[in-house]
Amino acid sequence: MATLRDQLGHGDKRAAVIKDANDVLEMEVQDKGGLTGVAIRGAFAIVKGVKPGFTTEVIDNLLNDFLDALDPIYQEAVAQGKRPGAHLATNRERMAEALLAITDARAERASRGVIKKTYDKLRPSAKKHVSEAAPRVGELLDRHTTA
Repeated sequence: MATLRDQLGHGDKRAAVIKDANDVLEMEVQDKGGLTGVAIRGAFAIVKGVKPGFTTEVIDNLLNDFLDALDPIYQEAVAQGKRPGAHLATNRERMAEALLAITDARAERASRGVIKKTYDKLRPSAKKHVSEAAPRVGELLDRHTTA
């Protein structure tokens, strides 16, 4: 079976995945409630204010690494005859750890102080929030993959 990067990392398919991933990000941020939600929405507004299209650019820059990180879970689903999105949701903690390992490394190398500072503030609760996004990320995979 083709890897996620092979399936989603090129051309029009990549552009569609980036758009959908940005939509997932927006929905996840808007769904956060309480004081944590206020903090997350505020931090997201700061990040989006860095420059127009910044979140789309970040998604594009992270996409190959994210696809590579999710590929083992995707390949397991395919091998077991499961829907990839449902398998990803079942393995949400693993998904969160894989994706956060990438963002942690990137944040460490960030050249913009506001980005690093904002990331460092949100990182302690990030695993919870990333794992909560698993159903939407899974739906994105189901929409765009051939499995």
